Amino acid sequence: MDKPRPCGCKGRRSCLICEDKYKITQNFAYLEKSRNAFVYCPYCNAAWPGWDCEDYKSHPNHKGEPLDFPGIYIDLGFLNENEHDNVITGIDSLPWDLSQSGRRKQNFGPKCNFKKRKLQLGDFCGFPKFSKFIQDKFYDVTILKDFQTIEQCSLEYDPLRGASIDPHIDDCWIWGERIVTVNLLSDSVLTLTYNNKPNKYNLECVSLYNKVLDAKGMVNSVSECYKVRPMQMDVNYPIVRVPMPKFSLLVMFDSARYDWEHQILREDIRERRVCLAYREFTPLYLMGGPYCSKSKGIFDEAKKFW
Repeated sequence: MDKPRPCGCKGRRSCLICEDKYKITQNFAYLEKSRNAFVYCPYCNAAWPGWDCEDYKSHPNHKGEPLDFPGIYIDLGFLNENEHDNVITGIDSLPWDLSQSGRRKQNFGPKCNFKKRKLQLGDFCGFPKFSKFIQDKFYDVTILKDFQTIEQCSLEYDPLRGASIDPHIDDCWIWGERIVTVNLLSDSVLTLTYNNKPNKYNLECVSLYNKVLDAKGMVNSVSECYKVRPMQMDVNYPIVRVPMPKFSLLVMFDSARYDWEHQILREDIRERRVCLAYREFTPLYLMGGPYCSKSKGIFDEAKKFW
């Protein structure tokens, strides 16, 4: 069904509501759980054979041979319980908009046309005041040095709607290297598979700006861009499962950001989950970048909290 549906889905995307109402047969990409799958451990910063993301809790008693997987940073206790409850109360005090694949969203940021590469202020006028303390906490996270929030998006995943999100890479023309998520209400999992779509996501723009971090998450001290690694047909790429526990902060960068698509499987949403997603501009739109004049008004609004 190409037309938008009352549930928010359109095109090939669907949720349990429209699948039942319109008798849609959804052909989800099947990921074989036993096929070369690894679970990322935030304690040792490596991925170990397995599928169940609870496996990381057995650290340091992992089994098998680890996989080096650069570009993932997890702070398991980023929020305390009081901070968590306060931000959830604030989020639920605001109206939700329907989104695709069973999700709901609250978006605070500029208007972007990724295909035409057009940026507009739109109705962006800053961020909810109840969430300011989270952006303030970023200053204490070394890997987020000089991170300037331009978009903050609340996303709700409800198992009653069959919520999920398809494999994708966040746009590389406008959104910078660090992809930041704060996880609320329940544990979930980010599933990463190697990207086989080199002509999507404006990936060619990655060669136009210097990378912020090196593979170990240290601030990049040399002038170089990230070199995207196209999929090689003769390589058996693994599936990497990254835990996203309640209260945690997840930052994707480097290879995990640019070489791998990430998704959230319907089966991994077992309770209502809410996350806060944060985005920064690419260096193209930062001070000194070729398009900084187009972003000044947006930066002005991004300093406001209402």
